[in-house]
Amino acid sequence: MTDTSGNDAPVRAQNEVPVRAEGAASRRRFIATVAAGAAGAALAAPAVHAQAPIRLKFQSTWPNKDIFHEFAGDYVKRVNTMTGGRVELELLAAGSVVPAFQMADAVSAGILDGGHGVAAYWYGKNKAFSLFGTAPAFGWDADELLGWVRYGGGQALYDELITNVLKLNVVGMLYGPMPTQPLGWFKKEITSAADLKGLKYRTVGLGADLSKELGAAVTIVPAGEIVPAIDRGLLDGAEFNNPSSDLVLGFPDVSKVYMIQSYHQALECFEILFNKTKFDGLPPDVQAILKSAGDAASSDMMWKAQDRYSKDLEAIKARGVKVLPTPKPVLEAQLAAWDTVIANLSADPFFKKVIDSQKAWAQRVVGFRLQYEVDSRMAYDHFFGKA
Repeated sequence: MTDTSGNDAPVRAQNEVPVRAEGAASRRRFIATVAAGAAGAALAAPAVHAQAPIRLKFQSTWPNKDIFHEFAGDYVKRVNTMTGGRVELELLAAGSVVPAFQMADAVSAGILDGGHGVAAYWYGKNKAFSLFGTAPAFGWDADELLGWVRYGGGQALYDELITNVLKLNVVGMLYGPMPTQPLGWFKKEITSAADLKGLKYRTVGLGADLSKELGAAVTIVPAGEIVPAIDRGLLDGAEFNNPSSDLVLGFPDVSKVYMIQSYHQALECFEILFNKTKFDGLPPDVQAILKSAGDAASSDMMWKAQDRYSKDLEAIKARGVKVLPTPKPVLEAQLAAWDTVIANLSADPFFKKVIDSQKAWAQRVVGFRLQYEVDSRMAYDHFFGKA
């Protein structure tokens, strides 16, 4: 349509909407539609709630004041942190739900969801159990024992014992290497193997078989009962594990002779158990965290033990305790006793299968270490004098 006034500019019809105004209106309609849709979606969406954490009741086999219970707590804290709060392990001390020596059965039955202890405590079920915690003195240390568990076939044998032989409803993880345990606490110094004959003595696992072979009268009791038994004369001597535990459990109050270095328990490691039904029902990533947290806690435990054990041995000496090495003749008698114990128990095919596997690993791995690593004693004596 042309302006009749003579102006050449085009003229819009009266009902024609300017282009710019039409675009603005379209945008307003679009925004209004989106807003309405969003509001409707918000009204239609169900309320979202944070998932409740998976709570697991986890009992140790240790008194609350023992460093071993502290180690169990370190594992628990690591799991709870690594899962970002999705899992809450509740740590309980020995006896909170069941006595220490009943923990494995309670986990298998689902009375407890999990627990922290040592394989030697289940030695009464099958003596091969002790091989996974207090193995014979083949010259290896506890770190090499765990190497066997991870890379020498030990885990498969452990699983076979639990699942096929004993038919327990548990998943077990071994971790936390421990140094050589002392021969123990006594009223008087042990100078020969003959001093052990007739001695009322506390130890656990295969250490009990070995001590019986040397003539001791062995009593197996959990950690919290040892010192009271010595105090009442029910025990003449006893070992538990390490200077920190021994100090806090009160051994220096009832004995002043501490015999260190022994082959009855030259190495040991901890055990973490979970009810298998409960464990299998957890998400795969949580299962992986429960296992990986053990490996991480293993390293941290070794470093903490270096600090605490060395300090607490000096604290024991300061209490007027005589700290003495076990004499060589006693150590030699222990090794001879191991020969007999291993031979007798190897009549059980499963026990022999585990022993053969351990011997093959120790012969190769310890043999490598002894020929490959430099002598630490020589270097220590050079810089610090004889320990």
